[in-house]
Amino acid sequence: MSVARVPIARILVIAGSDSGGGAGIQADIKTVMALGGHAMTAITAITAQNTLGVTDVMAVPAAMVLAQIDAVLSDIGVDAIKIGMIGSAAVAHAVADRIAAMPHAVPIVFDPVMVATSGAVLADGDTIVAFERLMALATVTTPNLPELAALSGLDDPAAGAAALVARGGGAVLVKGGHAAGTVLTDRLFDTGGVTAWTDSRIDTRHTHGTGCTLASGIATGLGQGLPLDRAIPIARRLVRDALLAAPGLGAGHGPMGHGLICPTPAGETAVDSGNHPAISSV
Repeated sequence: MSVARVPIARILVIAGSDSGGGAGIQADIKTVMALGGHAMTAITAITAQNTLGVTDVMAVPAAMVLAQIDAVLSDIGVDAIKIGMIGSAAVAHAVADRIAAMPHAVPIVFDPVMVATSGAVLADGDTIVAFERLMALATVTTPNLPELAALSGLDDPAAGAAALVARGGGAVLVKGGHAAGTVLTDRLFDTGGVTAWTDSRIDTRHTHGTGCTLASGIATGLGQGLPLDRAIPIARRLVRDALLAAPGLGAGHGPMGHGLICPTPAGETAVDSGNHPAISSV
C-alpha cells in the first residue's frame, strides 16, 4: 500500500551546536518542527555550554560544513536556509560561495550571532567582517541592537538598519530585546519602509535561544511560501509562547519551552490592533 506524500518545507540550518539544548542547532530543529517543517543541518561549531555560559568551542572545518550542505542539497533539496553561528571567517566565505553558486535562489535568513546570552564571544573580528557577504545574500538579517551597532558602525538603530539595507539590499529585522523599558518594539527595515511590532516584555531570565528561534521560525515561514511580513509575526508568536512555557531549567539563562507550548494565558494577546508581541531577543 502506498503512503500519501505531504509537501513539507525543507529548511537547512547552518549553525553551531549548543550542548545545553537551549539555542543553536537544537533550538532551530525544535522551531522548524513546531511550525511543520523538516529541519536539515550543517553544523559549523561544537560548543560546550549550559545556562551559565560557554566553556569551550570547537570550529568545524569549512570542508566539513560544505560536505554537510552538499549532502542534503543533492538529495533532499531545500526551500529556505537559516544561517546562525558561523564559526570562522573561512566558513563564512565558504558558505557564501556555495549559496551564491546554487542554481535556484531560496529565501535566506541570517542571524549574525556574535555573543551568546551568557556573554561569551562567538565570532571574532575577521568573522564579523566576513558577515558582509552573508548579509548581501540574505533575504533578511536579524541583528539585536549590539549586533546592529557592530555591523553598521552606527549608534542610532534606525540609521544603522538603513545603512545595512543600502549595503546589502536585503531587509533587516532589528530586535528590540536589548532596549530598556517594559515595552519592546521589533522593526523591519526594507526598501519599502519600516514595519513595527510592539508589545510588553515578558519578565523571565529563561531567554536562551530566542534569537535562534525567531530566525528559524522566519525561515520556516518563508520556506512555506509566506511573505516576510507574514512569516515574522508567526515566528514571533512562537517565541513568545515558548518564553511563557519555559520549564525553568538551570541556574542561569535557561531554555525556552518549545515542546511545552500551551495556550496563551488570560490577558496575553497574540494580536493587538495590528501589532504583534515583541520578544526579549538576544
